[in-house]
Amino acid sequence: MSAIIKLPEIKQSLSSIDLIQAMEQGFIQYSNGNTVVPPVAELLFDDPKGDTHIKYGYIKNDDYYVIKIASGFYQNPQLGLASSQGLMLLFDQKTGVPCAILLDEGYLTDIRTAAAGALVAKYFAPKQVHAIGIIGTGIQARQQLLQLQALYQNSDNGRGQGLCKALWIWGRNDQNTKKLASEFSDCFDVNIAQSPAEVAAHANLIVTTTPSEIALLNAADIQAGTHITAVGADTEQKQELDSKILSKADIVISDSIPQSKSRGEIYQALKVGAIDDKKVIELGTAIQDSSLIRVNDQQITVADLTGVAVQDIMVANAVYQYYLKTHSVS
Repeated sequence: MSAIIKLPEIKQSLSSIDLIQAMEQGFIQYSNGNTVVPPVAELLFDDPKGDTHIKYGYIKNDDYYVIKIASGFYQNPQLGLASSQGLMLLFDQKTGVPCAILLDEGYLTDIRTAAAGALVAKYFAPKQVHAIGIIGTGIQARQQLLQLQALYQNSDNGRGQGLCKALWIWGRNDQNTKKLASEFSDCFDVNIAQSPAEVAAHANLIVTTTPSEIALLNAADIQAGTHITAVGADTEQKQELDSKILSKADIVISDSIPQSKSRGEIYQALKVGAIDDKKVIELGTAIQDSSLIRVNDQQITVADLTGVAVQDIMVANAVYQYYLKTHSVS
């Protein structure tokens, strides 16, 4: 009988899981060719605006395969609902028998995306981050900040760097921006920017988290030494960065090179000829080779994270293993 794991238990399990390490191992498996991850299936909606992604796959010689359905409907907060929704299905890889239904309401997608953002910061952000910048005020903005707070305000983070207290936030909605700022005012010195350019003028680690279809940051905004993690543009239509930023960057990272040819910032830059595909390095490859990661604090680095099924495989597997352990299921 399939286990049905609901959101409260899923959240409880995450305190026992090293999500950044799980993402790191997943990306390595992916870039080393040890996974089967078909192209993303998606449904795009206009009225109301929203999108649903179906991501699925497996790690070779593992125990399970995973199918994940996750959606973002951006008017949901007006209805008192979270914009992210979804679930994950976990099956026995040898028999196809359903093992678990993870009723995560899209939470695991948000969490694994934020953990990937922290992983990217670990390898590509400058050693001395003097200010963190967040573009957007939604669920992903919060989750990215929580991960970065743990990474940059923990003296035992293993990175040999100073701790970061300065935070700059920009959002389209003043009320939402002030709310996000207030949530993190106890742990950061928070500043509300009047434009994305003002964020870029102060922060050298920037995370973009919006569903924008128009570039919010321009190449002229970006100062030397800045790292940008772009997570909002996960469809063909979305774009948060002017493609000239990728042209200007010293290092351009993709979580999935095949996937970046059909969606996200790299897709937009390739489409207009701002870069060629030889400039793009896959995340799982780069973190295995120190010559491919940031080497000084003057480099501009961009990571385009469109979300890869191997992340869902890793987090679903970890949650299910916690369930088996805590329920004494053999």
